[in-house]
Amino acid sequence: MPENLATKLTATPSPDGRSRIATIVLLLPAFLVFLGLFVAPLSFFFVQSFWKASIFSIVPGFYLDNYIEVFTQYSGPLLRTLDIAFLVATVTTILGFLFAYAVRFSLGSLGNVLLLTALTTLFGGYLVKIYAWLTILGVDGILNSALIRLGLIRQPLQILLYNTGAVVVTLTHYLLPLAILPIYGALREVDETELAAARDMGASGGRAMRDIVLPQIRPALLASFGLCFLLAAGDYVTPALVGSPGRAMFGNFIQEQFSLRMNTPEGAAMSFTLIAASLALLCVVGFVINRVFRAR
Repeated sequence: MPENLATKLTATPSPDGRSRIATIVLLLPAFLVFLGLFVAPLSFFFVQSFWKASIFSIVPGFYLDNYIEVFTQYSGPLLRTLDIAFLVATVTTILGFLFAYAVRFSLGSLGNVLLLTALTTLFGGYLVKIYAWLTILGVDGILNSALIRLGLIRQPLQILLYNTGAVVVTLTHYLLPLAILPIYGALREVDETELAAARDMGASGGRAMRDIVLPQIRPALLASFGLCFLLAAGDYVTPALVGSPGRAMFGNFIQEQFSLRMNTPEGAAMSFTLIAASLALLCVVGFVINRVFRAR
């Protein structure tokens, strides 16, 4: 055996090599969990989305009928869902930024208390928040009772509930703490001396915000928007409980395919259509945010 080859075979791994091996060993369980719980089920449903549902059976094959039916029969609910999710994500991201900015730069020790209070609501439960808004906006709810006692109305308002506005309010309340977290984390990395220097040089608050703060937290803004958008677009419980039956969201139709019609191929096709449309819209939003808030 040549001497240089024997040396390579018997040599101990370098520190960098051992570090890479250790990293691979540590990441292997997480990779296997990700593969088993996410990649494999999604791959199965993606394949099944091209199958066809027959009477009491599913016929394997390669059919585009499910996707054709999604675009011909459910394009309206799909666009409505994207509109509502976009509105919810936009409002939630703006409110999350204003709250996180006030906590970081304006409220001092009170800000920490408010931040803790906002994050504590994450443990309140999803359905609890929905039923809370049912109690607030219902015909016999807190808001109608207060308006009647103040003499502003004589009869309870029935338009407060079971509409798109109630869905937007409920989802915004639920998603707001999730939007605050990444934005506040990014704002903590913003150096206050940069803002002070900008003010000393005569920059207005809006100019400092646009040129210093927003360019540094672009990833956090996109993360907050994307998280809120995806959760709102895929939700079906909120529109089922506080929304209008005539303006159901896409998730309600997907849930109907899986639970009532037992048409899993079409439900899978609808799911992947929603995923693709959501990712396409997020790419557009990410491009716009990067262009508007790019470093100057």
